[in-house]
Amino acid sequence: MNTSPRPTVRLRPNAEARALRHGFPWVYGDEIVTDRRTRALAPGTLAVLEDAERRPMGLVTVNPTSRIAARMMDRDPEAQIDADWIAARLRTALALRDRLYPDPFYRLVHAEADALPGVVIDRFGDLAVIQPNAAWAEAHLEPLVAALVAVTGVNRVVKNGQGRARGLEGLAEETVVLRGAVDEPVPVRMNGATYMADVLGGQKTGLFLDQRDNHAFAARLAGGGRVLDVFSHVGGFALAALAAGAHGALAVDGSAPALALAEAGAAASGLGDRLETRQGDAFAVMEDLASTEARFDLVVCDPPAFAPHRGAMDAGLRAYERVARLAAPLVAPGGYLVLCSCSHAVDLARFRTASGRGVGRAGRRAQILHTGFAGPDHPTLPQLAESGYLKALFMRLDG
Repeated sequence: MNTSPRPTVRLRPNAEARALRHGFPWVYGDEIVTDRRTRALAPGTLAVLEDAERRPMGLVTVNPTSRIAARMMDRDPEAQIDADWIAARLRTALALRDRLYPDPFYRLVHAEADALPGVVIDRFGDLAVIQPNAAWAEAHLEPLVAALVAVTGVNRVVKNGQGRARGLEGLAEETVVLRGAVDEPVPVRMNGATYMADVLGGQKTGLFLDQRDNHAFAARLAGGGRVLDVFSHVGGFALAALAAGAHGALAVDGSAPALALAEAGAAASGLGDRLETRQGDAFAVMEDLASTEARFDLVVCDPPAFAPHRGAMDAGLRAYERVARLAAPLVAPGGYLVLCSCSHAVDLARFRTASGRGVGRAGRRAQILHTGFAGPDHPTLPQLAESGYLKALFMRLDG
């Protein structure tokens, strides 16, 4: 029985208490008793979670308006969620990244996997971008930022309050500079190239750090050949391939600002004369390139999430199949195709099947050489499949 002054929330008798005890971090809305008292709790409230027999299970943050009604904060129901508590978790996260990377460019906090539920922090040298995607993090933003500055020494902090996750939590969208000044894109050195991260107006936190290892593997396949980077954003795969010796690269994206950043990154890397860009709908551009019989030694397609939730899975799988069908004819005989998915709702098996079907419909035969995932600065919880969202298939195509 809870004896603390904190409110309590209780699991229904049919809820899967065992999964929670074994590390699953979420409680869904249909798993807790939602009486009038529970519904009256403000989003982000800290409460003691009890099982159906009223035995304490830990300290959770509650959001009665969200599908994820409670997130496990600490197994100790008496834990104090303050700057010291946050700093301890940040120090653990930082120690891992310091071991992994010689330079301070990485994802510092990957939400539940780093024991800070719903919080994403990307670090770009002396600047950090924080995404408080859970109501508790929004409510504790000031101590969270103070701890971040104290632990890491960053002197510039941007709050990126954009994206679907915040909408699901009932949080408003906004991007604001919380510490220091930011007036231009931030240069980020990775895989021998310089990338330009627009931390105020770009997608996500400005750069897709999760693809770093996949950029490097693809660059090895490019050799001295020609590369097509479709859905290129700021030139992730293209710039890495050029830095590794690719003869030339064409970056395709629907966003003119993103392509301008790709060009700026190429110039900063001394690669500007080998990068071309083309703005347009990726599907239409691939069809047009095929009509001219264009061929590339390496083709990469890294689209946005076509299936961000389960309800979109069927449509998303059709879209991934279409990407593969349009990309495969653009690969030169014996060349390489890289297909990526960042959809939480599409697991690896389904993505591989859809991609293989698309390649086959294009009349090509593929060998899968390697399957890539997010880098180790994006750790996953074994109990939470959603934390392992990124998949990348590296194929060699015959014929």
